[in-house]
Amino acid sequence: MSIPHLSTGKTCLNRLLIVLIVAMLGACNAREDQLSEREAMIQARESELVNLFAELVETRKFLERNQPDSLASIKEATISAKTDQCSCDDVNAVPSTPESPGKMDGKTLLGGIENVYLDPPGLEFSARIDTGARTSSLNAMDIVEFERDGKPFVKFKLTHPETGEILELTRRLRRHVRIKERGDREAQRRPVVRMRVILADINEQIDFTLENRSKFKYQVLIGRNLLNDLAIVDVSKNFTAGKTEALEAGNVN
Repeated sequence: MSIPHLSTGKTCLNRLLIVLIVAMLGACNAREDQLSEREAMIQARESELVNLFAELVETRKFLERNQPDSLASIKEATISAKTDQCSCDDVNAVPSTPESPGKMDGKTLLGGIENVYLDPPGLEFSARIDTGARTSSLNAMDIVEFERDGKPFVKFKLTHPETGEILELTRRLRRHVRIKERGDREAQRRPVVRMRVILADINEQIDFTLENRSKFKYQVLIGRNLLNDLAIVDVSKNFTAGKTEALEAGNVN
């Protein structure tokens, strides 16, 4: 009579083992599924990082090609803000006395701020001298482009440096440049005109980018398109260049 009970016990034990084995296999399968999901997530993240790195490389190349002027503008805005807070801007401060333009290695020595003569409009402006800017720029308001005799022209306004009167100029439109400023998703398209500049003993026709410089202290910025091979800039000094002999004599042609 004990044999049937023993057989029944073995049968129960076998069933229990089978249940345990099935449970263990199910746990292994669940673990494998979790590992597969995690591996897929890691691969997706790696793909995202690769794409992001590629976008950063392209963005850096774009900025290196198209943004030197905008970076210079950001730098200028920072310097101007610091200058506005400096005690040297006090109305009672005594301005430095202009010195005769010096020379170093055959190049004209200039300070960070100088007086420049622009023709047109035939006036002298205080200008920031910035070797970090590729192209010189001029404050321009109400810019209007139009054609005259089939040729492109641009009309704009600027402020008289002494009286504050609004002046209107018309110049031949030479080309456009695209400048991307901080915070802008798309580069801005700006017109370029040519004007004559007299700075110390430098007398050149150069390109100016027209832009609204109302947020800056100076209406004129002189960049490398005038300074290259002609001048050395010492930003620790201001107004180091005196008037040219032509300006002093009134012989501006």
